Amino acid sequence: MDDALLPITEKLDAGRRLDADDGATLFDTPDFWGLGELANRVRRAKHGDVAYYNVNQHLNYSNVCLLSCKFCEFQRKPGQAGAYEFGIEEIAQKGRDAQARGATEMHIVGGLHPKLPFDYYLDLLRTLKAEAPRLHLKAFTAVEVVHLARVSKRALRQDFAGGVRSVLVELRDAGLDSLPGGGAEVFDDRVHDEAWRGKIRSDEWLTVHRVAHEVGLFTNATMLYGHIESRQNRVQHLLKLREEQDHALQNGFPGRFQCVIPLPFFPDGSALQHLPGPSGLENLRTLAVARLMLDNIEHVKAFWIMQTLPMAQVMLDWGANDLDGTVVWYDITKVGGAGTHQEVSIEQMCRTIREAGYRPVERDTLYRPVERDGTRWELAASSSEAASRATAVA
Repeated sequence: MDDALLPITEKLDAGRRLDADDGATLFDTPDFWGLGELANRVRRAKHGDVAYYNVNQHLNYSNVCLLSCKFCEFQRKPGQAGAYEFGIEEIAQKGRDAQARGATEMHIVGGLHPKLPFDYYLDLLRTLKAEAPRLHLKAFTAVEVVHLARVSKRALRQDFAGGVRSVLVELRDAGLDSLPGGGAEVFDDRVHDEAWRGKIRSDEWLTVHRVAHEVGLFTNATMLYGHIESRQNRVQHLLKLREEQDHALQNGFPGRFQCVIPLPFFPDGSALQHLPGPSGLENLRTLAVARLMLDNIEHVKAFWIMQTLPMAQVMLDWGANDLDGTVVWYDITKVGGAGTHQEVSIEQMCRTIREAGYRPVERDTLYRPVERDGTRWELAASSSEAASRATAVA
């Protein structure tokens, strides 16, 4: 083992928190396998041999977007070839179909559409709740929430948090159950100004999630890496997430971050396509560092759509305890020439997890274990985790 890892190992064994210097050491160590061993120890201490998945469907309601982020191949301008937006009835049918096949969650995100009114998003949620009431609606990134506050004429300049709060309360009351973690990218002003100028900054993203936690919504958090950011930027990003989670826990907020998802940058088709993107080893290293630094966020996800199933299997030994879900529709990132219909069956997901040496456990969005018989499912009420989480939500 790299001698530089010994003090970090002692800290972990003593239950002490790692700092920024430790994060830098973890990224720089030549002892790649030693790093993986540390991350796996923490992962197994938290979750044993369990690897979670869920049965979900993604809905990208529109790819029309006001922004022009350099890393994004998804967005289109109004009238541009390939631009689309779904009507409410189309969305309702997708919800009915997802519920009929036994999905527990619909993951809903899209571009910042310049013309869709705020009522469109409220109708979207209300209609899905009416037509597919068993679906958990995980919808709208922090970037979208701020866009909706502007569309609905909230006074963000005078009271940013207050404007965000009023929008989130309306969305929650219309059927929003939780927030995904997208739009965080990397928390650094230099990177922000060069790669996605015009998008909300880190303080605004964190404020949206803080307010969401205050009003009772659980959320996720992402980090997009492998473009123009540095490893130091990644460490600082993780520390800011940890600090925000501390705030939620110390103040007893009814919501909090429940999962972090490191996302590799794919250069193809974007304005940054001259960059190579991260290697497989860098993906494993970044995931392991996230697991070790984020001691107060319970779950770390290897999002198989962006990592591939074989890499996600390996990532279960490098700190990940969740592979996401069956997905069905995903229009944002296409790996290896994949189309928008990217799906695996429950059987394939379970086989993937078992082949990696872990025990598959189906979960709902709030990480409560699910018992399933075909398309019929119920929460495993006897699970202590399910009971404690249900109490926390209540």
